[in-house]
Amino acid sequence: MSEHLGRATAWLTEAVPRARLAWFRTVAYLFIAADLVWFTPWVRHHGQLPADFYRPLLVGRLAHLPIPTGPLVEAVYWLLLTAALAAATGRAPRLLGWTVFVLYAEWMVVAMSYGKVDHDRFALLVALAALPTAGPAAYGDRIRTERGGWALRVTQLAAVATYFLSAWAKLRFGGPQWLTSATLTWALLRRGTPLGQPLTDVPGLLVAAQFGIMAFELLSPLVFVLPRRWRHLGVAFFYAFHLCVFATTTISFIPQLVALTSFLPLERLGDPRRRRALRLEVAGERARERAGGRAAG
Repeated sequence: MSEHLGRATAWLTEAVPRARLAWFRTVAYLFIAADLVWFTPWVRHHGQLPADFYRPLLVGRLAHLPIPTGPLVEAVYWLLLTAALAAATGRAPRLLGWTVFVLYAEWMVVAMSYGKVDHDRFALLVALAALPTAGPAAYGDRIRTERGGWALRVTQLAAVATYFLSAWAKLRFGGPQWLTSATLTWALLRRGTPLGQPLTDVPGLLVAAQFGIMAFELLSPLVFVLPRRWRHLGVAFFYAFHLCVFATTTISFIPQLVALTSFLPLERLGDPRRRRALRLEVAGERARERAGGRAAG
């Protein structure tokens, strides 16, 4: 028993280069800023809605969160935007990290307590909760960290659970007949792109696609047992799947795509500060060579 527990713990805390953590942290926090400005700015309007429209999520009820008002939502917006941009620099990872997590969780409660609840932000929220525990990291730092490995691992687990639980929800609420239903046909008729709408003329293909989607989601946890090279190909398939969904229905899963970067060897991106210093050094050397050539002439 203790041996199995030790293996599970070692897998959960498999050490990764700090540089990978630094890049993932930057990507996650910059997305939060982009989400506020470009993807979910409509949440700010919820502060102007009548209080009767507010139906808080379970977490909002348990935490007794206040009913959104204009000043409250505006305060969350500007504080979160400032904290996310500051956290993306890597400074004060614990203080700024927890600040971003708490404020973004509130932002999501405000967003999703008026009807539709999106499931593509689950893994991102898990990442925001885990990152403050990962400790400091720098882009060029190759020292391996177990705390950082744990933060990335739980993000990976949440990202894959999003697929698996999506399949479970289909079977729970739609039953096995979901596989032969007109779900994809309805989605393409409702919001299909010029690339996706012609597919409605081939209903057999769409039913086959639903079988494929179900198989993909149920088998998604197998990505963890694949060899490293095949695992990266599996993650590439995840990205390709979302690209196809967006190209045919314009349904975007950008927060899920951000969480999936936890699988990638981001440390290979290197240190941007070192690259900049190298470019300056090369430019200075060329300038000295040109100056020396003119002097000799």
